[in-house]
Amino acid sequence: MEEESKKAMNNEQNLADSVDEVNLNEPQSTPQEETTEETTEEPLEEPSFDAEALTDDDLGVDIPDIPLPSEAPPEAKIEDKFDSAYKFAIVGVGQGGSRLAETFWKLGYRRVAVINTAPQDLKAIKVPRANKLLVGGEGAGKDRKIAENIFRENREDILDFLKRTFKGGFDRALVCIGAGGGTGAGGGPVTVEIVHDLCQTYGIEAADADARVGAVVALPTRAEGSRVQQNAKQTADILIKQSQAGTLSPLIILDNERIKQIYPRLSVNQFWGTANTSICSLFHLFNKIACQDSQYTAFDKADLDTIFSSGIISFGAVPVSKGDGDIEETDISYAVRDNLKKNILANNEVSTGDVAACVVIGDRKILDNTAQESLEHGFEQLSRLLGSGSTVHRGIYHTPKKGLVIYTIIGGIKAPEQLFDYSK
Repeated sequence: MEEESKKAMNNEQNLADSVDEVNLNEPQSTPQEETTEETTEEPLEEPSFDAEALTDDDLGVDIPDIPLPSEAPPEAKIEDKFDSAYKFAIVGVGQGGSRLAETFWKLGYRRVAVINTAPQDLKAIKVPRANKLLVGGEGAGKDRKIAENIFRENREDILDFLKRTFKGGFDRALVCIGAGGGTGAGGGPVTVEIVHDLCQTYGIEAADADARVGAVVALPTRAEGSRVQQNAKQTADILIKQSQAGTLSPLIILDNERIKQIYPRLSVNQFWGTANTSICSLFHLFNKIACQDSQYTAFDKADLDTIFSSGIISFGAVPVSKGDGDIEETDISYAVRDNLKKNILANNEVSTGDVAACVVIGDRKILDNTAQESLEHGFEQLSRLLGSGSTVHRGIYHTPKKGLVIYTIIGGIKAPEQLFDYSK
């Protein structure tokens, strides 16, 4: 018993000592009386957050350095030296076709490309070197099959060349072909195919049948020989079939034999220059005036489109007056009839056409003194020549040059079966 009492005393003393030790190190709270009411704890205070102190850098993403492609510089655009209804891309194939393309260049067209198989023929064409392409390099020797093979073998090179030459795009294309030589005869139709591909790449055509590609084909004179004539016939037949199928429009058939008849005794230089300038200038005139206003009657882009989309077309130009006399009613109607005869295009039967334009251009004095009935009589004359169901668009413009000239363009012409029969 005595030992147990000692142990109890020791435990109490140890407990008291430990309590005292705690009390020395920690402050003691005052004992509270017990109560039956529940006590509520106060909520802990949320840590403060300063939204305005947060910067964009705090939200940024750490991106490693990655080489990125630089923005491509804007592509240089090629522009003509004049305003027109359509931006034409001109491609000359062979010597004769390149001469036509060169004439368009002289008129201010800048989307001009020329292609040949003979370096000496290409060198003579006066367009920038960057606008020339030599394929093959040894000529075609008047053999259209050789030229066709050369152009097909170099198809992709030709396509890339045209892409570079026609930077900035275009609305329509015109392939100029000298049908007598080997290069033009064989390479011309292949080039038409390539230009269709280019148009579809640019979204100008959805398919070949959209017919945004046309052609000027120059036929040789009878004196150039039977082989040249055969080349021309075969090439023209291909182009006419494409026109009839609606994949080639407009088609302009230039007959050099008729030039000899209409412009006799021309020198060698004058002969080819006259032929090319005549057709290119008429084409250029209609392309220009179709975007110009008129205080009288305007021939507009929509009118021109109906003719450019009609297949085979023909041009004409005849002066009515040189500005030295009054104009009678019959003067204009006679000029319209004469206009259809005196043209340098192949001997198409223009009465088979179904759409046309007749544009009168004169100085103010003549127009002020010309009765409206006289002009109407001339327009009606053209309508009667084309037959029932035809459409004739009209245009009247003034010019500083003295005189009055009638210009016509007829489309939808049917090609006679014997048009290229040189045996006669």
